Amino acid sequence: MPDPPAPLYLDEDVSVVVATILQARGFDVVTTRDLGKLGRTDAEQLATSAMAGRVFLTHNRVDFESLHGEWLQAGRAHAGVIVARRHAPSELASTVGRLLSRLTGDDLKNQLLYV
Repeated sequence: MPDPPAPLYLDEDVSVVVATILQARGFDVVTTRDLGKLGRTDAEQLATSAMAGRVFLTHNRVDFESLHGEWLQAGRAHAGVIVARRHAPSELASTVGRLLSRLTGDDLKNQLLYV
């Protein structure tokens, strides 16, 4: 039996509609709003997703490229970061859903991916 898709954590800059669409398709998705983390720093958001073993989805390329590099240099592990261009929620959900369906949590661990 194939591994289940990696769970996902959406940054507050990603539409909650993306979460709703992915959840309806059977993906395990939470948002910063769900966890009461709105307004927290990017570093806190990444730490929250890492502690929960959730791949982090954001539109914030610059800050998360930097954080990803800092974490790797410090020997810290995270479940993965996906940096997405801004698209309609349905299009982004489709793209992310396809990615999560093809890659395991192990494939995504400590990776920075762009969609």
